[in-house]
Amino acid sequence: MKNRKKALSSEQQKELFETLKIRFEKNMKRHQSIEWAKVRARLEAATEKLGPLSGMEATGGEPDVVGHDRTTGEFIFYDCSAESPSGRRSLCYDREALESRREHKPGDNVLDMAAAMEIELLTEEQYRELQKLGEFDAKTSSWVKTPPAIRKLGGALFCDRRYNTVFVYHNGAESYYAARGFRGWLRV
Repeated sequence: MKNRKKALSSEQQKELFETLKIRFEKNMKRHQSIEWAKVRARLEAATEKLGPLSGMEATGGEPDVVGHDRTTGEFIFYDCSAESPSGRRSLCYDREALESRREHKPGDNVLDMAAAMEIELLTEEQYRELQKLGEFDAKTSSWVKTPPAIRKLGGALFCDRRYNTVFVYHNGAESYYAARGFRGWLRV
């Protein structure tokens, strides 16, 4: 994933705003006390965040507002696609894990891709918050930010939803699967 520092054209901005507005209005349960006009105003004032949001959209994340930080005024966007974003799958956890593979290396890793997109990886707590807003990852799974103590021992964490329950699992950080990606978040 290339870094999206290049500003979006006015046409691209218009398309992104329309996509986000439609999703926002269709999923009011995720942000009941938030008005689209305020989100739009914030987006227009923070154009540097449009590239990361566009990247989330382009890779299948379907970003949507899930919260508002009243202290900073920022809106919080999470990837809200039903399954792990399709353009961010088959990735091992980090650069160290990628370099440790001798053969059959995936194309990239989660932490580098998230950094290039200028988004953060969901934590386990954020993943559980997301699951309160709907049912996500019923067929896929998503890497989550792994505590340093676990990563130091070679592991990484991922989550999914099965049997109406959110599960947290572990795997070697170098593993990757076609049905495992990652979900990100962004403050705007």
